[in-house]
Amino acid sequence: MNKEAKKAAERLGEWAAGLDAADVPRPVLDRLSLVLLDTFGVTALGAALDEQAALRSAWNAPDGPAPLIGAGRTATADAAAWLNAMALVSLELDEGNKYAKGHPAAHGFPAVLALASERDATGPDTAAALLVAYEVASRFGRATALRPGAHPHGSWGVAGAAAGCARLLGLGPEATAAAIDTGAGLPVAGHFSSATDGNPVRDAWMGASNMSGLVAARMAAAGIARCTGTAGGSLGDLLGAFEPAGLTGGLGERWDITRGYFKRHASCSFTHPAADAVLPLRADVDPSRITRILVETHALGSGLGSPEWDNRLSAMFSTPFVVATALLDGEVGPGASGAARLGDPGLRALARRVRLAAADDLTARLPAERAARVTIELDDGTSLTREQPNPVGDADHEPLTGPDVVRMLKAWLPGRAALVDRAAAVARDLPALPRVGGALRGLAGDTAEKEPS
Repeated sequence: MNKEAKKAAERLGEWAAGLDAADVPRPVLDRLSLVLLDTFGVTALGAALDEQAALRSAWNAPDGPAPLIGAGRTATADAAAWLNAMALVSLELDEGNKYAKGHPAAHGFPAVLALASERDATGPDTAAALLVAYEVASRFGRATALRPGAHPHGSWGVAGAAAGCARLLGLGPEATAAAIDTGAGLPVAGHFSSATDGNPVRDAWMGASNMSGLVAARMAAAGIARCTGTAGGSLGDLLGAFEPAGLTGGLGERWDITRGYFKRHASCSFTHPAADAVLPLRADVDPSRITRILVETHALGSGLGSPEWDNRLSAMFSTPFVVATALLDGEVGPGASGAARLGDPGLRALARRVRLAAADDLTARLPAERAARVTIELDDGTSLTREQPNPVGDADHEPLTGPDVVRMLKAWLPGRAALVDRAAAVARDLPALPRVGGALRGLAGDTAEKEPS
């Protein structure tokens, strides 16, 4: 038994079980609404992909009380938790947190929202559960240092999903701690190469996180879960290193949800600073004259240097692809990784001129900054250099506002502005709704809906 991990989980359980949305500062609730809007919109965007439609068809889930967001139907809570989670991360546009070193919302929001729909929970309870899911997941991310090569999807965040579901079930402190500890004992040991190789099992890890969170909370509700500090063995001994003190730092005072980032590029967040750096240089550069592009980045992002890709996922994890796309198209939108664009010879030729290298000075600035420095060399011997300290959209650097997020979602979801407006209203109103089931089910939308002419 890991006594320190057990004690920290018990403290988290006490905090999570007692959280009341009425006691949460208004700016935190406002940020929750913005993260929810992003989550709803990006899930709908992912649900529109052919591969996600094929998965829903193969799954053949029965109708139920929980929405498949943007997919035009409802399903059982378990199916919705898994399928919405996969859709949410399928385009690499979901909100993240650099301090947690991953995506706290995606690890637990689909499970909490599916369970809230099933239970027709109150708005205040749902808001509290979502905040619990985020804050617990983020603290487990802070406390965990995964082994080199491990991908963060589906590992440390399961405890957050479990905590959020336990809060929604109204479990007491002891049972909530048991749910958290059980979630920490259900991690996926996923390798980062699955992402760079383009294996969609990486997306399934988020489905597993949300499903496992539901399982852990139900085990605790049944009285068969225990809190033994299992994270010390699962996330520590097996998957890396685990520091229990990271679970309770600033608990109730520091809200990690206010420190996350939103994405404007459909790619791994480690590629964003490089894309942001080259976009202002486009007006001064003729791509045909580029001889080489050097991208210097921190150690976390230095493994994304392959100039070759064979599907959407591997492209989104290629810094050469992202930089070349930004230079040629002026953006890296969801359509950039579509099959037609991926095979473009000009794009591939430019990507092969991109070299990625780790820079010690940029690594030293982690975690507060995730910087990149880009140098474009031209055929006349001149060069242009630009450095980006953090991606645009980071809470610490050019943060995106509600109108920014709405504008992006409407641009990415042509013909579905009504769904985006509905998502914005639900995200805004959810903490005060008497019951959330009907409002959430309305986010399933209609796949054939079009705006009035």
